[in-house]
Amino acid sequence: MREHGVLKRILLIYGEGLRRIEANEELPPRAVLDSAKIIRSFIEDYHEKLEEDFLFPRFRTAKRLVDLVEVLSDQHRAGRRLTDTTLRLSTSQALKDPQGRKGLAESLRLFIRMYNPHEAREDTVLFPAFRKLVSPNEYSSLGEEFEKKEHALFGDKGFEAIVDRVAAIEKTLGIFDMAQFTPKV
Repeated sequence: MREHGVLKRILLIYGEGLRRIEANEELPPRAVLDSAKIIRSFIEDYHEKLEEDFLFPRFRTAKRLVDLVEVLSDQHRAGRRLTDTTLRLSTSQALKDPQGRKGLAESLRLFIRMYNPHEAREDTVLFPAFRKLVSPNEYSSLGEEFEKKEHALFGDKGFEAIVDRVAAIEKTLGIFDMAQFTPKV
């Protein structure tokens, strides 16, 4: 699912925000706020909702990977609570307050720590197993249904518009240019 690419990029933005907080550097609150809004709308309310409505029930019914599905479901709920905290603390006022900075840093840290293994497990275990649970026709039909939901929620450009928003945030933070991350060895 391409949504994981968006999630990975937001995790990089959150990582940069966390780095700046810990280094006591300037952090534009809008960058974190806009990222958390993308997490809320595109990841939690769209992507995770699709998993919860269409994938997880099939695993439960088939009695396959049920323990993993339960952990992933718990993590979705925990992620939503962390996003609530991130949205609340992504303000100029909170970033000027040591407790606010500390709370935002902890929220970002916990989100990153949970979602890196979360998405890796979905990509390497859950999604490959899902292809074996459904017929090729059902898999294709679900893909089309998901695409329709994406366009209904986010417009004709859907995914592409979200990626453009993420790129704009990366540019604001100076982390868009990938070449800067290439080690000089």
